[in-house]
Amino acid sequence: MAYDLEEQEQLASLKAWWNQYGNLVVLALLAAALAFAAFEGWRYWQRTQAAGAAAVYGELQKAQRSGDGKKVRDLAGMLIDKYPRTVYAPLGALASAKAAFLAGDAKTARVQLAWAAENAKDPEIQAIARIRLATVLYDEKAYDEALKVLDAGPPGEPFEGLFAAVRGDVLAAKGAKSEARAAYTRALDRLGRNDPAAREALQIKLDALGAG
Repeated sequence: MAYDLEEQEQLASLKAWWNQYGNLVVLALLAAALAFAAFEGWRYWQRTQAAGAAAVYGELQKAQRSGDGKKVRDLAGMLIDKYPRTVYAPLGALASAKAAFLAGDAKTARVQLAWAAENAKDPEIQAIARIRLATVLYDEKAYDEALKVLDAGPPGEPFEGLFAAVRGDVLAAKGAKSEARAAYTRALDRLGRNDPAAREALQIKLDALGAG
């Protein structure tokens, strides 16, 4: 009898608790279920995006090998429009920029490289895009714009030499010899350390500037 009374008290207490907090529990469980479903949906969307982008990029690489610049640019546009958050979109933009530059369309090359530099999540891809963009601007004698691109800086030591070398080229073209000499010296220290060919090319550029 004592046990029955104890169980009845526990049941009554449980019912009272449920009456007070039951709706909150249900809402919490529902929120957790919805969050899980949203997470799984996001993961599925990411997988499908990556798979779709990989297929398009594979076709782009084939177009590159066959020298079909127009198809490269079209497929790169598809990657940017449909799969902008994947790693393949900035890679496609780099490929499109190269095809455009080889076709003499520097304006399109600049646009593609600027997009890759701005939107790539991988810092190394960003760095490559910035170096190439600065080089295109240098070829067009847009020296101040090129320096502004380079001001973003490299993502790490492997790119410091390349950034410094391009900066030296731009500064030398502007006639800023002392700044160019400093940039080449830094590039020589960073880039030419284990690259005899790069060291020789940089040394020639330094010698051409003369003593200062």
